[in-house]
Amino acid sequence: MRENRARSGKRHNVVVLLLEPAVGFDAAIPPLVFGQAADDDGNPLYEVVTCSLEAGAVQTTSGYSIVAAAGAEALAAADTVIVPGTALPPARVGGELTADIAAALKKVPATARMVSICTGAFVLAAAGVFDGHRATTHWRYADDFRRLFPAVELDESVLFVDAGNLLSSAGLAAGIDLCLHIVRRDHGAAVANRVARYCVVPPWREGGQAQFIEHHVPDHDERSTAATRAWALGHLAEPLSVAVLAARARMSPRTFSRRFLAETGISPGAWIRDRRIDRARELLESADLSVDEVAAISGLGSPDNLRHHMRRGLGMSPSAYRKTFAGA
Repeated sequence: MRENRARSGKRHNVVVLLLEPAVGFDAAIPPLVFGQAADDDGNPLYEVVTCSLEAGAVQTTSGYSIVAAAGAEALAAADTVIVPGTALPPARVGGELTADIAAALKKVPATARMVSICTGAFVLAAAGVFDGHRATTHWRYADDFRRLFPAVELDESVLFVDAGNLLSSAGLAAGIDLCLHIVRRDHGAAVANRVARYCVVPPWREGGQAQFIEHHVPDHDERSTAATRAWALGHLAEPLSVAVLAARARMSPRTFSRRFLAETGISPGAWIRDRRIDRARELLESADLSVDEVAAISGLGSPDNLRHHMRRGLGMSPSAYRKTFAGA
């Protein structure tokens, strides 16, 4: 689908369906992220349209309104449909849709990609879109979701779920993670990274929802590992043991590991591994380097180690990843 659209020059049409009372933060994410995605010449890659059942003001859960540019008819031309979070009572309480919302969703082309942000998952689940598939939503509402939609494989431990043409994110800011992931999947790391820099957010956030659930926040007078993490990103090809990182942070290895886990939600070793995989992906997408060179520069060492981590984490070999994403 991506390659055919690229040849035709047609912008990918993203339609954001606002259902009141909508979560205003969630609703603002897709127009911002996809609206900023552009090719190397600055040409927009997406056409973003906000719609509701009717064009006009849509009430939010925060007391203000958002103006939807179009009515439900916009869904008929969608390549991707995104449903941001909503407190819509029929879906959230009864697991059902009103007749007008059900009719609106029937306008969506069968080939369209369906995406939910936060509690927007309740709407797509009520429509049967997620039946038999893995999905996520805000951790606070996981029990309600599981009770209402037993046919959906809910995973509330992750920031987002990519199930091909069905994608869902956890609560609120996780919608940014998902939208950046979609941009990366469609057009590669360079485009997604430019958007992330504009939004002043990380292009990839490690961990999952678990790190935000009743998680201890370190005292302000403790030293942060942030500077050491920033330094490590520029030295991924070097040996980066806990001892090396702790010495850089002027902490004992034990204190450093405890502080690192508190700040990031994962261990120093896992974080370094993930950043090296990220670097390898960027090199595979954007540089004409051999697999040996990518492994060395990214810090993964050997081609076999690179292949192991690519297959384990992404389900494909380095060569297959390059073939899929290098020309995006």
